[in-house]
Amino acid sequence: MNRIAKFSKVSLDEFRAGVCDVRQDLTDDEIRALYDEIRLPRRATKGSAGYDFFAPYAFTIDPGETIKIPTGIRVKMDEMWVLSLYPRSGLGFKFRLQLNNTVGIIDSDYYYSDNEGHIFVKLTNDSNEGKVVSLEKGLGFIQGIFTQYGITIDDDATSTRNGGFGSTNS
Repeated sequence: MNRIAKFSKVSLDEFRAGVCDVRQDLTDDEIRALYDEIRLPRRATKGSAGYDFFAPYAFTIDPGETIKIPTGIRVKMDEMWVLSLYPRSGLGFKFRLQLNNTVGIIDSDYYYSDNEGHIFVKLTNDSNEGKVVSLEKGLGFIQGIFTQYGITIDDDATSTRNGGFGSTNS
C-alpha cells in the first residue's frame, strides 16, 4: 500500500470565506463550531478504496437543484498522484446525486493554491423520481480515491498553479 497523502483542515479564515459564500444565515460563532467539528476523510474499512468526506453541515437538495459545499478539507499528496471525487455510491444509486463536473479532480499542486487547496463540491440532485436528498451533518456524502498517473515522454509543462478552479487556463 502506498502512503502518498495527508488530509488536513484549511484555516478557519478560509473555511469562513467558503461558508459565507453559500450560507449567509450562519453567525461567526456557528461557523466556528462547524469548523471545530470538521472530520477528516477516512476509509470505512481496510478494503475500501474511497475516503469518505463528511458533510460539514446538514443540507437538503430538491430534485433539479444544485448546491456548493465547502468541505473545509485540503490534501497534500505526492507528485504524480491525483484525488478523484465521486458521490458516495448509495447516494448516487438512490437519488441520482451527481457532482456537477461528473468527477472532481484534485491535482497534487492544488494544495498550494491561493485558497489553501480548499476542496469544494458542487452537487446536483438529478432525480427524475422527485426524490429529495437530505443529509445530516457528519454523514458521508462524497468519496475520494487516489490514483497514480503518468505523463507523455515529450511533456514540457513547467508552469505552477496560482489559484483554484480553472486557474491553469489550459
